[in-house]
Amino acid sequence: MIYEHIKEGIFLARPNRFIAHVEIAGRVEICHVKNTGRCRELLTYRAPVLVRKVDSPTRKTKYDLLAVYKGRRLVNIDSSAPNKVFAEWLQKGKLFPNITLLQPEKTFGNSRFDFYVESDRGKAFVEVKGVTLEDNGVVRFPDAPTLRGVKHLLELVSCLEAGFKSYVVFIIQMADVLYFEPNWATHPAFGTALQQAAARGVQILALDCQVTENSITAGDPVEVRLE
Repeated sequence: MIYEHIKEGIFLARPNRFIAHVEIAGRVEICHVKNTGRCRELLTYRAPVLVRKVDSPTRKTKYDLLAVYKGRRLVNIDSSAPNKVFAEWLQKGKLFPNITLLQPEKTFGNSRFDFYVESDRGKAFVEVKGVTLEDNGVVRFPDAPTLRGVKHLLELVSCLEAGFKSYVVFIIQMADVLYFEPNWATHPAFGTALQQAAARGVQILALDCQVTENSITAGDPVEVRLE
């Protein structure tokens, strides 16, 4: 996934979930934050960030906040990126051979999943989650309680019972991490639901990403620890 019109900035403040004040070329600009998660450990005062300039007469802001440096580590925080990254990875022949149908935003039961796939391996529903929370190389999800995430896991089990394959894929929006685990401290119910889903047969995958100033690409599988 490639970005255009990238500029460097310095994060100053986040008045609410949707906007940030960023210093760009000596001026303070209001930027749209493309992530409604907390990102508290990332969006710290004067953290170096990357923004994208967007010229549109219908927008209230001229920039999107896309990534932030945490020390030397560049973390993509664009919540629209994981689905695009996963779709690109699939189309390279990963996970499902000979895909005959790839349909985004497919409804099953009371949930709408990110992807429905038909291939030589059968029919599958896939839910994709973006991961930006990292601590000493360990990455965790979620960074805030997510009842919707728990609901998706329960519905993925229902998909299995109806004869479909089920996957939840965690796209880790950074590189060089040790392993993935649920964020037990923030939302233990999600961790429990993930354990139960895995025990029932839902496939749990995690992929790190190569992140540059103007791109993000799925990389290598990352160990998943559910205990």
